[in-house]
Amino acid sequence: MKLETTLEERPGFLHALPLFDLFALVAMLLLLGPMFLRQAGVMVEVPTSQFQMQRYRESIVVTLGPGDSLPRLYLGRKSVSLDELSAELAEFKSDEIMSRAIVLLKTDVGSSVGMERKVSDVILKSGFRLAYVGRPESKRPDAKMEEGSE
Repeated sequence: MKLETTLEERPGFLHALPLFDLFALVAMLLLLGPMFLRQAGVMVEVPTSQFQMQRYRESIVVTLGPGDSLPRLYLGRKSVSLDELSAELAEFKSDEIMSRAIVLLKTDVGSSVGMERKVSDVILKSGFRLAYVGRPESKRPDAKMEEGSE
């Protein structure tokens, strides 16, 4: 005996619900994804730059932040002095993988150029490659008007 349904089939909104769930899941991942990325270093306001840099697997982040009398210097999230930075970089240089790493220097806009140069010299004397980190320029037309009015 063959079973038959007595209700007529109404394709429509109920068949589209899994598709809406999938779109909502993708949207959530796109919106919340950057929150789960590992951010190295300490948050500072870096200057704008029109250049974009490739991503590096082996990188060491050195952050130069503003301070009251002396600027704050961080290696990753660890606070270090200029002398300690040289010793810490020497330890990285002894590791085979990290010896090929590039040092990313994040400098706050409020830090002095002289201090940035001193930190750069320490990094380069340690034998590492150096790259400066900046944030992309704003694409908004009103942002350029605000900058021009200052």
